[in-house]
Amino acid sequence: MSERRSVLKHAVTVLLGQLAVISFGVTDTIVAGRYDPHALAALSISSAIYISVYVALMGVLQALLPMLAELHGAKSYQKVGKLFHQGIYLMGILSLIGIAVLLSPGLILHWTKVPENLHIVIFDYLFLLAVALAPALFFRMFSSLSQSLGKPKTVAYIQVAGLAVKIPLSILLTFGFDVLEPRGLQGCAMATVIVNFGMLFVSLWLLKNSAFFQPYGIWKKLYPPNLKDIGRITRLGIPNGLSVTVEVTSFTMMALFIARLGTSAAASHQVAANLAALLYMVPLSFSIATSARASYWIGAQNVEMMKQSVRSGFELILFIAFVLAGVVWFGQTEIASIYVNDTSVLQITSELIGLVALYHFFDAIQTMCFFVLRSLKIVFIPFIIYSCMLWGLGLGGGFMLAYEYEWLFYQSPSAFWLSSSTALIFVSLSLLLLLRMKLSRFAPEP
Repeated sequence: MSERRSVLKHAVTVLLGQLAVISFGVTDTIVAGRYDPHALAALSISSAIYISVYVALMGVLQALLPMLAELHGAKSYQKVGKLFHQGIYLMGILSLIGIAVLLSPGLILHWTKVPENLHIVIFDYLFLLAVALAPALFFRMFSSLSQSLGKPKTVAYIQVAGLAVKIPLSILLTFGFDVLEPRGLQGCAMATVIVNFGMLFVSLWLLKNSAFFQPYGIWKKLYPPNLKDIGRITRLGIPNGLSVTVEVTSFTMMALFIARLGTSAAASHQVAANLAALLYMVPLSFSIATSARASYWIGAQNVEMMKQSVRSGFELILFIAFVLAGVVWFGQTEIASIYVNDTSVLQITSELIGLVALYHFFDAIQTMCFFVLRSLKIVFIPFIIYSCMLWGLGLGGGFMLAYEYEWLFYQSPSAFWLSSSTALIFVSLSLLLLLRMKLSRFAPEP
């Protein structure tokens, strides 16, 4: 099988699961939007806080994927299980940190001047998601393990099954339908808690009973904490997590600043953000597949095959991103009408979705670059690039356009999306140059 076919097959399987996961958020957005515009606005802000915390912690743990794939390529099977156990210890510490942040959002809500009538709903929603955080992080580790071993189908099946439970459960718990007490936005969060624990139990059962995982000794023996191995994960994971945090917070902080513009602006941004996140699953899936293949060949000491994997990944994602951006651009009004039926929200949403098309194309390029650079153990320089461009030009520039030069955009959320898209263009070009330079002189460690 050619590398292009291998990357494509792996990526499509990962994409199936990723679309199921992001559909959790799509479900909540549509359900909350149909329930009450205030619920949708609260969801926009709550999701921004939760995603910032979750993705930052997940970014640290994602360092396991290239490390496990390298061990798999080198056929060091027992070391796979040992390293996975060290990741579990690290996950426990990170979960406690994340829960503490989710349970105390008051400071950031006051700092960003989120309307006080939304505070109680946001607090209740984040409390429930704090309960679901540790199971979500463990399942992400299970996903990284399976993907690094070239077995993404199992993860995808679990994620699709989770979505099949999540959709009716969210609708039922939110609206009640004379069967249960209507819970509003809390109902969406309760459904997420139930599904995340279900996915946790299924992944634990598979690690214990599936014949596929037996050679790696994950369940045979409990390895004690090893500071050296945990240090290896954190040295790669912390800069990776910081980079992901900058990328995501530059995106999610928009929701908190846009909330000042009122309910309609916040609701419109939530729809645009949800669509952008949905589209992001495509480059994310291809980047996961490409980096897993590249890391495998690095472990196998085959540089030429590694470069071939990278080339195949870029060829595929550039074509797909171009097509998707075109579809979004020409169908912006129709897409907006799927999410909302309020006229004022619909108009603003249509304008933002047009900018999502531009945002997505360059988001796809930078995502592929970032994942491949991580396989090459290059994580600190991308963090610096992200910090300067996405926080500085993207978020800072958007704030200036919306609030300091409001005559340009009339305090519209479009100011933030245009500025962030411009920042992504510079990020993509910078990472492409860095990746080309590193690949031209790369040699695997002995």
